[in-house]
Amino acid sequence: MTDRVSERTPTDESVRAALVAVRALSDALDRMHGGMKDDMDMNASDLAALRMLIVREQRGQSVSPHDLARHLRISTASTTKLLDRLAALGHVERRPHPHDRRARIVALTEASRREFSRHFGAHLGAMREVTARYSDGELEVIARFMGELGEAVDPS
Repeated sequence: MTDRVSERTPTDESVRAALVAVRALSDALDRMHGGMKDDMDMNASDLAALRMLIVREQRGQSVSPHDLARHLRISTASTTKLLDRLAALGHVERRPHPHDRRARIVALTEASRREFSRHFGAHLGAMREVTARYSDGELEVIARFMGELGEAVDPS
């Protein structure tokens, strides 16, 4: 019995090339985050929490400990430990919620913003330079593609 190799179509090759590029980007981001974790003396959850807080802050959204737990997919006990650790390192503060006096929100400290920017700023600048090479229409397609891939990998 012989194995027959089916012919690859141009679309097959394009799909493969796109997924190889996504994998290469994922690997590069892993290396970047690994370096940041080491430089900032943090674990992966700590760094993911800071990234989430920065993104939400840029959107003008507050973050509760529950929001953080849901985003990181960790228990409330683990979230408490994470927040205690980040507060002790001077990265976050727990503040009263602006509209619900019973609730608390988590906020980045100015020192944390500066440190995160120091570590991530050059990478972000380089990524912005790459995006400047594309038209608005191309960027819309890229954003849709990346968003849909994200949903396929993590449909929650």
